[in-house]
Amino acid sequence: MAATDLHTLLKSLRVWSPETTELRPFDPATAPDAPLPLFTKWFAEAVAAGQPEPHTVSLATADERGRADVRIVMLHGADAHGWSFGSHVTSRKGHQLSVHPYAALAFYWPVLGRQVRLRGPVSAAPARESQADLHARSTGALASALTGRQSGVLSSLEELRTESEAAWERARADPSAPSPTWTLYRLHPQEVEFFQGDPDRRHVRLRYVTEADGGWRRELLWP
Repeated sequence: MAATDLHTLLKSLRVWSPETTELRPFDPATAPDAPLPLFTKWFAEAVAAGQPEPHTVSLATADERGRADVRIVMLHGADAHGWSFGSHVTSRKGHQLSVHPYAALAFYWPVLGRQVRLRGPVSAAPARESQADLHARSTGALASALTGRQSGVLSSLEELRTESEAAWERARADPSAPSPTWTLYRLHPQEVEFFQGDPDRRHVRLRYVTEADGGWRRELLWP
């Protein structure tokens, strides 16, 4: 596709078409004192509105030279202990988090014109919790974890097929098979922003910021 064709295609696209998106009113004055209840409410509304894969989230980290990196991961949970996701400690993101244990998450639910952004330090759960998280997931997730080598250089798709088939066999035969490098990570947010799109571009942005006493300060941001 020529560059001009790409530009033409981009200009033809709409954001938040009324046929696919419902921009709901959001009054920040009614928001709870802490971000987790509001996140839980918005997540449930995204599911009810038919948002595909609402539990997928962009995870941003930085390498040893401070260069940004980002990828899509799956949310495993959100509670008083933090927002959790999983990966191998030997993966690229695992190495980056060992050097800079700080990250950002960004959820985007276009069916409602909403975003949720979080930033904060990241910690690794104990091995027992990490393995319990893995074994609570699907056989395919276990097989993928047993295959390992995430982010490593792959010699061929045939090598992947061979290793993956062996991992699937092991996962089916032993659903509790351990994957020592699999780790459950928890992001402990210091900032959480809720963004609600508005048809007149008067988007509502509400940010929660942690206070020294453990509470949260709420503030509005310009769109």
